[in-house]
Amino acid sequence: MNKTYFKRENSISILGCGWLGLPLARYLLKKSMAIKGSTTNSKKLNELKRFGIEPYQISFDPNINKNFNQEFFHSDILIVNFPPQRRQDIESFHPLQFKSLLSQIRKSTIRKVIFISSTSVYANTNGLVYESNKINPEKGSGKALRLVESMLLQEKGFKTSIIRFGGLIGYDRKPGRFFTGKKDLKNGEAPVNLIHLDDCIGVISHIIENELWGEIYNACCPEHPNRKDFYEAAAKIHHFQIPEFNSGKSNYKIISSKKLIEETHYNFQFESPIDALKF
Repeated sequence: MNKTYFKRENSISILGCGWLGLPLARYLLKKSMAIKGSTTNSKKLNELKRFGIEPYQISFDPNINKNFNQEFFHSDILIVNFPPQRRQDIESFHPLQFKSLLSQIRKSTIRKVIFISSTSVYANTNGLVYESNKINPEKGSGKALRLVESMLLQEKGFKTSIIRFGGLIGYDRKPGRFFTGKKDLKNGEAPVNLIHLDDCIGVISHIIENELWGEIYNACCPEHPNRKDFYEAAAKIHHFQIPEFNSGKSNYKIISSKKLIEETHYNFQFESPIDALKF
C-alpha cells in the first residue's frame, strides 16, 4: 500500500461492505478511523461488528428501506460502493436508487463522497480511453453509471470524486477459472483492463489522504497484456486447463490511468495484472 496518513477527525461510512467494501473498511480501521459499514443482508451485521465496523442494514429498492438508521449518514466521508443490478430496466432503476440516496445525503453531515464507478461507462473505441471521453457505452449498466455519476457531480452541498475501476481481481477472484478449458475464444490480442484489490484500496485511501475531491479518475493496471497472454498465465498459476484463443482484436478499449499516476503521484503496487495473479 502507498503510505497514507488520515485526519483523525474524519469519520467514514461505506455503503456496501462486500468484496471490496469489507477489506477497505478493515484497512481504514487500522488507520484509527471511525468506520460505519452497510450491508443489505441482516445475517452479515454480526460479521461487520466482529471486525469493529459499526453495522447498518441499508438497501435501495429503489427507495431506501423504511427501517434504516439515519446515523449511518452522520459521517464526514461517504464511500458509495454498490454496482448496478442486472435487470432490464437498470437505466431507470439505478438513477431512482441514487435519487433516494441523495435525499439522505443532503440532510446529513456528509461533505465528501467517493463513488466507486466502472470503466463500463466507456464505449469500445479500439484505442486509448481517458476520463474526458464522452462516448456513451453500449450496455445499460454503463449508461446507468453515467447517469448517476452526473447526478452526484451536480450536487452543490458536497464534493464527489469518482473512481472508474477496471475489472477487479485478487485473492479469491481467480481469473484463470473464467475460460478454463474453453476453445476458439475471440479477441485473443485485445488488451485487458484490470486492477488488483490491494490497488483499489490504495487508490481510495490515496484520494482521502490527499484531499483529491471533485475529480474523476480511471484506475487500472498501467500495463495491458492481451487476453491470450493474461488468461493463459492465470490458468497456469492456479492450475486450470489452459484456454485457446483466436488471434485478432476488435471492440476493445485501453483504459488510461495517466491522470491518476501523473497528477496525484499514485504508485501502483501491480503495474501489470499478470504480476498480480499470485496475490
